[in-house]
Amino acid sequence: VQLQASGGGLVQAGGSLRVSCAASGRTVSNHIMGWFRQAPGKEREFVAAIRSGGSAYYVDSVKGRFTISRDNARNTVYLQMDSLKPEDTAVYYCGLDETFRAPFRDFDYCADRATYNYWGKGTQVTVSS
Repeated sequence: VQLQASGGGLVQAGGSLRVSCAASGRTVSNHIMGWFRQAPGKEREFVAAIRSGGSAYYVDSVKGRFTISRDNARNTVYLQMDSLKPEDTAVYYCGLDETFRAPFRDFDYCADRATYNYWGKGTQVTVSS
């Protein structure tokens, strides 16, 4: 299983970026996919997740600004980030939960780093003030 994150970059506050996570070895629509981020000197934190049924969870700090989505034909998960703030600056990682078509999983499950069996290498997002 490989996850390839891309699309990061430098953007001014208030701007937008879309990061992508292309998967191989697993079909993303059959698994919970998550986005996490890690700022320098901080723990990796949950950002958003999309369940196999298509519903999504977000951390409060990004609700209304970030949108997680999935393109089944491309086997890719996206994180659209709008109204970016300097505090969004971090390396963004995507993760995949190995469980096949998991039945209902709540926020705590999806937001737990230990849920995810596979990780991409991360893509840097820098938001300047």
